[in-house]
Amino acid sequence: MFFDTDVGGVVHNIAYLRFVETTRTLLAVQLGLDWKWMQEKSIFPVILKTEIDYHAPALLGDFLDVHVRLGKATGVRFWCHFKITRAADGAIIVSGQQALAFVKIPEGKPLRLPKTFPTPFVPAWDK
Repeated sequence: MFFDTDVGGVVHNIAYLRFVETTRTLLAVQLGLDWKWMQEKSIFPVILKTEIDYHAPALLGDFLDVHVRLGKATGVRFWCHFKITRAADGAIIVSGQQALAFVKIPEGKPLRLPKTFPTPFVPAWDK
């Protein structure tokens, strides 16, 4: 989108994180974690760390593919890995990873991941 770019038509670095956030949210819904459930349980995923590598610029008019996958999970922390590629040539634009934890709000208490994480991970907290 035009608002994702600078005057030269180059995509802003922060726009990539919004693309990743959208795709990671869709992944969570596929795994059974939707906004309604989070609001009812007051349990929300919180980003602890983001690492991002910028490989090449994306330009206004480029179609981008955003891929997010779950990675390692230990204790309360789990990782999501992401890659954004240009659809026309498959060039890697951005790659990186994020560490997340589920937190009980308003207490701010991190929750241990269920042993069955990631599937099915929601029912373990419903008990």
